[in-house]
Amino acid sequence: MGDVKGFLKHTRELPERRAVPVRLKDWKEVYEPFPIHKVRDQAGRCMDCGIPFCNNGCPLGNLIPDWNDLVYRDRWRDAIDRLHATNNFPEFTGRLCPAPCEAACVLGINQPAVTIKQVEVEIIDRAWSEGWVAPVLPSTKTGKRVAVIGSGPAGLAAAQQLTRAGHEVVVFERDDRIGGLLRYGIPEFKMEKRVLDRRISQMEAEGTEFRAGVHAGADLTGAQLRHEFDALVLAGGATVRRDLPISGRELNGIHQAMEYLPIANRVQNGDLGAPTITAEGKNVIIIGGGDTGADCLGTAHRQKAASVHQFEIRPRPPEARPDANPWPTWPMIYRVSSAHEEGGERVFAVNTVEFVGDDAGNVKVLRAVEVEMAMQDGRPTFEPVAGGEFELPCELVLLAMGFTGAQREGLVEQLGCEIDGRGNVARNDEWQAYAAGSGGTTNVEGVFVSGDMGRGQSLIVWAIAEGRSCAAAVDRYLMGTTDLPSPLRPTDRPLN
Repeated sequence: MGDVKGFLKHTRELPERRAVPVRLKDWKEVYEPFPIHKVRDQAGRCMDCGIPFCNNGCPLGNLIPDWNDLVYRDRWRDAIDRLHATNNFPEFTGRLCPAPCEAACVLGINQPAVTIKQVEVEIIDRAWSEGWVAPVLPSTKTGKRVAVIGSGPAGLAAAQQLTRAGHEVVVFERDDRIGGLLRYGIPEFKMEKRVLDRRISQMEAEGTEFRAGVHAGADLTGAQLRHEFDALVLAGGATVRRDLPISGRELNGIHQAMEYLPIANRVQNGDLGAPTITAEGKNVIIIGGGDTGADCLGTAHRQKAASVHQFEIRPRPPEARPDANPWPTWPMIYRVSSAHEEGGERVFAVNTVEFVGDDAGNVKVLRAVEVEMAMQDGRPTFEPVAGGEFELPCELVLLAMGFTGAQREGLVEQLGCEIDGRGNVARNDEWQAYAAGSGGTTNVEGVFVSGDMGRGQSLIVWAIAEGRSCAAAVDRYLMGTTDLPSPLRPTDRPLN
């Protein structure tokens, strides 16, 4: 334990965000640098609990009290070794993860939790700046070949682990650049792509081969992949977008969030001089109150939208944990992201009922109604409020309502993989299987699934954890045994 009185002497503190008028002029990350002495103070708040619930709150099983203590003692080199022991990409989770570890922090019972996520990103950013992150080369080569389909966090984690185990790994990505949603779904202001590029360069130096612009299931068939490789890892994500099939949906100006966000990222990559879908000068309505909706919100601000409303069908969450949502469960509370801080209006408990267009077929008005939530047979229902109808002008509508599962057409059908009742690729996902090193197996011999493609839409930290566990299962399948760690331990709850 670093500072036995740390949690008494210091309160929770995070880096300041750059002033809104300043950061809206660029696409850089929003946070100011955090002084090292403050990082040490925050790490010193960790109480090194007898039972560190933060470890279990993190799907990766990060050894959080260990590296908090090392940071407090200025042993940064040891801290990154301890962090990398459980997390391949702490620079991703440290920027993008909602930090379920902090929700499970014991200090969080009656004080603000330890700033675990901030300490994590400070460790890895210092490690990169000091040159401590180097390629980890395998000691032996197995002669086995593995194809990883998809280069999001699950695919990258599985690929890195399998490469380090000595297998020849090829990652296939249908987009023109590697990174999946990290590349084209996450705006630059949340994670600058240099952070992704340097990690990909490390993986290439380790021996992982990347083939971008290759659509598995089209450019290469399932039969060809099975003939060429000893095992396949399906990590293509949950890409079937939830739609809103109401009157007027066909009008121009209504787009899925994942049609809109990649274009903005391509502009930042230099592929486009200007976005082909833009919020500039328009009244924008975002339907969906989650992280993707917030990403659309921040993007619309930087494109100089005339106005932005973000809709959420559920009621506004409470400011603090309700009694039915106790520690250490994830707190369903009201949160304000950097994008919300920048402007726009959040509208809760509202349902969209119709889009109205002009004579040219462009959306002009959204009609909606206020709703009340009730539970029926254990599921929420949303009933219209009498007299709660209203309408708003809009020239751009963005649907950010999540995803309903994996793409069935193409590779999944060609391989003959079964689909479960939730629209995901079916797999052996009981925690006992992960503990035994066989989690992620599909009904097809030698074919494994990892991340959102098998779990459904989830968090980046779950994707990396599943990639690591899937790699252990693949290594065991190929070699009969494995030394690769599997973070999804027997103490975890079932994945569903």
